[in-house]
Amino acid sequence: MRPCIRSLAAMLAVLAAGTAVQAADTSASRPNVVIVLTDDQGYGDLSLTGNGVLKTPNMDRLAREGVQFTNFHVDSYCTPTRSALMTGRYCHRVGGWGTINGRNMLRDGELTMAEVFRHNGYRTGHFGKWHLGTNYPYRPIDRGFDQWLGHGDGGTGCATDYWGNDRVNDRYILNGRWEDQPRPGFECDVFFDAAMKFIRDNKDRPFFTYLALYNPHNPCSIPEAKWAAAYGGRKVPGDFFATIVRIDENLGRLRRFLQDEGLADNTLLIFFTDNGTAQGEKVFNAGMRGKKGSPYDGGHRVPCFMYWPGGGLDKPVVVDRLTAHLDLLPTLTDLCGLKLPRPIRFDGASLKPLLANPRAEWADRTLVLGTPHNNVGPNAPTPQFGQNCAVMTDRWRLVNNRELYDMTADPGQKDDVARTHPQVVGQLQAAYRKYWEDVSANDKGWHGRPIVGSPQAPAVELCSEDWQTTHGSCPWNQAAVARGAAALGCWPVRVDRAGTYRIELRRWPESLNAPITGLARESKTADAFLDGRPVTGLLYGNAGGKALPVAKARLKIGELVKEAEVSATDTAAVFTCELQAGPADIEATLLDKAGKALCSAYYVTVRRE
Repeated sequence: MRPCIRSLAAMLAVLAAGTAVQAADTSASRPNVVIVLTDDQGYGDLSLTGNGVLKTPNMDRLAREGVQFTNFHVDSYCTPTRSALMTGRYCHRVGGWGTINGRNMLRDGELTMAEVFRHNGYRTGHFGKWHLGTNYPYRPIDRGFDQWLGHGDGGTGCATDYWGNDRVNDRYILNGRWEDQPRPGFECDVFFDAAMKFIRDNKDRPFFTYLALYNPHNPCSIPEAKWAAAYGGRKVPGDFFATIVRIDENLGRLRRFLQDEGLADNTLLIFFTDNGTAQGEKVFNAGMRGKKGSPYDGGHRVPCFMYWPGGGLDKPVVVDRLTAHLDLLPTLTDLCGLKLPRPIRFDGASLKPLLANPRAEWADRTLVLGTPHNNVGPNAPTPQFGQNCAVMTDRWRLVNNRELYDMTADPGQKDDVARTHPQVVGQLQAAYRKYWEDVSANDKGWHGRPIVGSPQAPAVELCSEDWQTTHGSCPWNQAAVARGAAALGCWPVRVDRAGTYRIELRRWPESLNAPITGLARESKTADAFLDGRPVTGLLYGNAGGKALPVAKARLKIGELVKEAEVSATDTAAVFTCELQAGPADIEATLLDKAGKALCSAYYVTVRRE
């Protein structure tokens, strides 16, 4: 921005609100945008907000140098926050309201933040956790990102991740394919390194970088046990806090990098977290009730900071109005002067007026957070009315459609005042019903359908993490697969083109090349530590696998049913089928000698011949 424009912005800010900051006229130069999103770090997991154990100087500095939102809300779980962030629309509206079972796939046709930026000439890169679908057409590279580096869709150690990853010296997905060799180093460092390389490679044009970390989500494995020594005596796993400190160090490294590259002035840097704390409430929760997954503020109120010197967002400003992740895409569209490829009905609003003046007129608003998470499967296939939800205004919280809290008098949400304020309860219940009727109109039976047989993805590996579960709990992590979890499910898919398909049913992922009836044999280097102990197995507590007495495999797709014998050396049961284009449900079952179903095949690979 030219100095004269910047001076004018500062003058207007002073006239408007004394200490307020004026958002820039972005027509002169579109800013670069970097979003840093951490996983499971809550509002109280920073020294800035009062945590007496943690030291997060770089997060604190970012907040104090720019705009700090103190009443900023997200959903209370991973995927819902990400789907709302990417679209500016309620998670329940766009399909990404669960974390597994295919309810984590962002609905086809939804326009994403990356697509908006790319439409406006930005280079787009995503580094880290996606959690909006692992197969075509749900992957980052299908939804607007030019470059993508990640792990398994839901996190390190989940069933879609490379087998045996533990956050240290791991294999990564680069643009849809697993890399041949591990990348050395700690996961958090790897993603920051990759993001900075992307920025350096694209510094001569506007870029949008989405750096969404898997950390500090559990299991919080770290490369050196001594990292957690300072927190070992606390009522929280030391590695959880140690990981946050490492993120903080990397955030400082990113800011120095932007400065050294001459990019800091015209880069809008946004930091926030995806839900309330997962573990930190044991030490400090900023006076809030609840944690990750809760409809109380501790589940969804999170830190959020913005910094952009070239746009006048480089002075200490505190915004205490009700704001949310839904607002970020409308705000970025406004600040960066972006044109939408097509009209979008945003559920969020542009925060530009509050950036210019935190005391500006801002219409009272009502926001709804309804996060059913994994309330899916045969008994509850859709979100449930009035469950795990919060209706929010600046002053009030209606929790689960019945409890009412006055946040001005009771920020800890200890005193339910529903009986003494029936009129407020009625108003907020009416707002919730209106929201529900609006967003749930097309969610009945929603399940993402990966596309098979497309040239965009010639081979598709389906995984139990994405089942539509029909019996038992979803085996969403590698340890559950190794245990041989007795669960059944199917994969709703869409066949791109009619033709001959090769379908391979497996107990283990194709990369392991392990027999269906046997165990996956893999030597594991102890290069990570969890709770002070070396990680020698799978992250989610597997102490060894369980062999299954598989004798046969059955494939069912509509009216098509095929069976095949399984020998002790078979790594897959292979079927060749003629499939018609359109939707189809793939059922793949492993059977014993008596024909009893042991479990569904945890992995199925589909290729068009």
